[in-house]
Amino acid sequence: METTLNNNNNNNGYMNQAFVGSLNSSTISIPGAYKPNESSNGKKASPQSSAGSGAAPGPGDNQDGVEAGQQEKQRASWNNDIEFLMSCIALSVGLGNVWRFPFTALENGGGAFVIPYLIVLVLVGKPVYYMEMLLGQFSSRGSVKVYDFSPIMRGIGYGQVLATGIVTTYYATLMALTLRYFVDSFYPTLPWSYCRAEWGADCLDSGLQEDRGITILANSTVRTTSAEFYFTNIILREKTSIDDGIGYPSWSLALALAVAWIIIAGIMFKGVKSSGKASYFLALFPYVVMFVLLVRALSLPGAFDGVLYFLRPQWHKLLEPQVWYAAVTQVFFSLAICFGNIIMYASYNRFGHNIYRDANIVTTLDTFTSLLSGVIIFGILGNLAYENNTSDISSVVNGGPGLAFISYPDAIAKFKVLPQLFSVLFFLMLFVLGIGSNVGMASCLSTVIKDQFGHLKNWTIVVAIAIIGYCLGLLYITPGGQFVLNLLDFFGATFVALVLAIFELVAVAWIYGVKRLCRDVEFMIGIKTSLYYRICWAVITPLLMLTILIYTLVLYEPLKYKNYTYQTGVYVFGWLLSAFGVGQVFFWAIPAIRKQPSHLGLWDRISKAFEPLPNWGPTDPQTFKRYQLYVQEGNANALFRRSSIWHKIYDNIFG
Repeated sequence: METTLNNNNNNNGYMNQAFVGSLNSSTISIPGAYKPNESSNGKKASPQSSAGSGAAPGPGDNQDGVEAGQQEKQRASWNNDIEFLMSCIALSVGLGNVWRFPFTALENGGGAFVIPYLIVLVLVGKPVYYMEMLLGQFSSRGSVKVYDFSPIMRGIGYGQVLATGIVTTYYATLMALTLRYFVDSFYPTLPWSYCRAEWGADCLDSGLQEDRGITILANSTVRTTSAEFYFTNIILREKTSIDDGIGYPSWSLALALAVAWIIIAGIMFKGVKSSGKASYFLALFPYVVMFVLLVRALSLPGAFDGVLYFLRPQWHKLLEPQVWYAAVTQVFFSLAICFGNIIMYASYNRFGHNIYRDANIVTTLDTFTSLLSGVIIFGILGNLAYENNTSDISSVVNGGPGLAFISYPDAIAKFKVLPQLFSVLFFLMLFVLGIGSNVGMASCLSTVIKDQFGHLKNWTIVVAIAIIGYCLGLLYITPGGQFVLNLLDFFGATFVALVLAIFELVAVAWIYGVKRLCRDVEFMIGIKTSLYYRICWAVITPLLMLTILIYTLVLYEPLKYKNYTYQTGVYVFGWLLSAFGVGQVFFWAIPAIRKQPSHLGLWDRISKAFEPLPNWGPTDPQTFKRYQLYVQEGNANALFRRSSIWHKIYDNIFG
């Protein structure tokens, strides 16, 4: 879809040679290598190109260059290009694929969900993922400071930080659950594989049954597996209602949660220098276990029917807005877009890195992993339907976040040979997936704090995040914790992320401008942006998301957890939380306007707040000066173009 300008097809980045100095300059590096800060900040002499040396510096050039250089000097970077790719894979290919995708598909009709998911991935996921990578790498700024391209919109970044913080806290509790199951996997008999007397006659052993006849009740009532009873009654100690409170945290899960945060903090201790090294294992190990589970799941009786249910389209479902809303939110969580994480990771890249290639790799691999997880889960559900003597796949297990902690353990319990070994591997894989995503989200928070308070040591920020995250995470491991998780997931994360994503796209595509962004891409990596990305960024993606948001609000029904309806005050709190997250856009617009020159009128100050800051652009001083020359040349050419509103719209998209 893209056309490279350089004949050598250099995958490691490209700079317009009219604006690039010697190959020894800081913006061009050995493929995959990162130069030390001394050279990247211009301390070593590097020849200037004729274009760069012959230009007179404009007002404030030296000041901007010094400021940019100081920021670059303080900022860490990946050890090599592969670490960035592996970190993105570890972030995006995580529990969103293995945990969230299957239960979202189950709740929305299996195959009825897959088609909207793939469409949304192409029209929303891939374009936004690439866009956020571009912004982060081009500016070397975190998810808040990246809005230096339009300071009045900086509240988008703060709102996304709030959503990321909420997701980070409950993501860590999922790690606590996996650790609990990991420890339980060392018992001689898997504790969820058999029924207890107190669970009654409706309980069905998850362990391997020699006689299939004993698993069917005379009245063909669908029975509940021991794996589900174990998760609900023993692990979660779940209540049927939270009207009388949420209860106290489980001591075993509290201990597991502490271990999870210690590991997260340990990986983040030295920033991307340490997390990058861990990314190889975090990204690759889960696939080994997933392929083992795939073979086992497809070998179970009835698995084929479950896979067909997952892959068979139900075209009438395409007209239901809720399915499209679920597809959008799944893409958000799966790819981790519109939360600031991708911008943050890309901000540690070298300037000329080929992120177009990496964006395609990650989005394709993410889709493959989601579909692979769906085949595994629905193969298991097909087997459960077979054991319950029913053809209704959706009825054999309750949906919701607990699906991965019910269906997967149920399948493992049926292994004939060493189920404990496979259980240990599976929950280790699940833990690794979650840690990879959690490290990315927590790193986003630490980057925002570090960008604002540069004097703080990285380890102090990491420890503070871990302690606060642990304390807040205790809410989710109470008997009513899943009720809280469900509430905050919708009002504090999903809904806020959707609304702020629309603001983000409008800010980038129409305030900063698609044309400007494409110009920056060409300067940075030498790639002309295709019509696919231009049209998606400017028109299709924001309109699709706005349409889904409107339909969702029009058809909104009060949120429920299973069959429980929250009290009125809880809904009020939820909407206030959403308003607080979205309201950051307007709250942070006020100081952006007030910081404009005092001699300007109110309207002029507002208009000025939409414009990029003087130091917006590459943080390396030499590259920044070349970028200014590049922009000046483009602006000079624009003087001869027609200026009607329709020509401006056309020029923004296709110019």
